[in-house]
Amino acid sequence: MFKSFFAGLLIVLSLVISSCSAGVSGLQSYVNTSKGYEFLYPNGWIPVNLGKSSKGSVDVVFRDLVERTENLSVIINEVPDGKTLEDLGSPSEVGYRLLKVINSNPNSDREAEFIRAESREGKDKTYYLLEYEENLPDQGERHNIASVAVSRDKIFTFNLSTPQRRWNNVKDSFEIAAKSFSVR
Repeated sequence: MFKSFFAGLLIVLSLVISSCSAGVSGLQSYVNTSKGYEFLYPNGWIPVNLGKSSKGSVDVVFRDLVERTENLSVIINEVPDGKTLEDLGSPSEVGYRLLKVINSNPNSDREAEFIRAESREGKDKTYYLLEYEENLPDQGERHNIASVAVSRDKIFTFNLSTPQRRWNNVKDSFEIAAKSFSVR
């Protein structure tokens, strides 16, 4: 009797565990131990060789193998010594500041609209989740979601971008990936 009870319990437990992990199915893990960050990214995405064309602050780029304009990047910049993410402003303030930088570039016809900002707590860091829509002259409408954190006097920005027409298809996996981003 106990054997059948434990066998049944084991089956139920395995179903519960597999259904809990279904939210991250289709995602792979990337860890950069030297720079101190990690994230999940969609299966079927490949790293882009940045070579010498990389701007100094872009650390890594991945793109979808099929939908080649769907991509993610990690950008690392310096912040003043001892500043925290909260010192830089609230999620909305940081989001609007980034929006202002995007829209004020005189060399670009790029237009962005800020959608939302929220804060979340990681193990020992605060992260801001920012969401934008952009209109790029050469690519049309796009949807971006970013996770931002400060660590070791650097600001880390993890950004995922997709054509607007694909947003509803990828929204859940992009949200999971953005919320998986962590720095040490």
